[in-house]
Amino acid sequence: MDQDFTDRFWESPDGLKLHFRDYAGSADRPPVICMPGLTRNTRDFHDVASRIAGEWRVISIDNRGRAQSEYAKDSATYNPLTYVGDLLALLAQEKIDRFVAIGTSLGGLMTMLLAATSPERLAGALLNDVGPELDPAGIARISGYVGQGRSFPTWMHAARALAEGNSDFFPDFETADWLTMAKRNMCVTSNGRIGFDYDMKIAEPILADESNAAPPNLWPAYEALAGCPLTVLRGELSDLFSKITFEEMQRRIPDCDGVTVPRVGHAPTLDEPVSQAAIDRLLERVR
Repeated sequence: MDQDFTDRFWESPDGLKLHFRDYAGSADRPPVICMPGLTRNTRDFHDVASRIAGEWRVISIDNRGRAQSEYAKDSATYNPLTYVGDLLALLAQEKIDRFVAIGTSLGGLMTMLLAATSPERLAGALLNDVGPELDPAGIARISGYVGQGRSFPTWMHAARALAEGNSDFFPDFETADWLTMAKRNMCVTSNGRIGFDYDMKIAEPILADESNAAPPNLWPAYEALAGCPLTVLRGELSDLFSKITFEEMQRRIPDCDGVTVPRVGHAPTLDEPVSQAAIDRLLERVR
């Protein structure tokens, strides 16, 4: 099958060359911009983008230090506020005034931070397994693996390692699913082994202070999304996004479309039928 996107680049305010995939779509609607989780990249959104492209232009990004984006010279810039600044530079380059945000985990934090200062930029938003408060148990788990730099001799070894560490959160995954996750998460490194596709230094700010995982008191930022078509997904088995926070978000913004993705932890892949249906409902509201 021919590649259905174009690899493109933009420059961050501090001069890094950053990568995005551009899936062509209607110029009559705001584009959809997909923002990945902490250690993830644009490949996570390929199935989502391929499904809605044509009707919608879809941009999925590699944050600095991930996949095809340049690594930061200063690891202190690996933080949500800097990532939002990078995103604003992309919006300026592409002359995008308004867009629909699909943000997984870190990408959802970026969405809320943007809403806090520029809510008019958001034509719609989907927050995938993240809210204004993060569960300390999930932060501790992530802190325990991010930046370790493990590598594997084959893709099957990589898939088995992911299964060993994550089977509690994806109990229905089979070998093919773990291989798909491995190929989204990892790449063939310069020594021919399979390794994680990000700068290990992204862990440094979090390991120095776990509060760097997310800015404090994001409730006002979340509430700035009121009046915008909004969907919040929560993995039923998530250890990062609590049911209490999920329910409070729906209470504070009553027309939020709150969706629980069954038998999935942090974070839903967005390939689940219930996730696809939620994305379709959001886009219909934006339309």
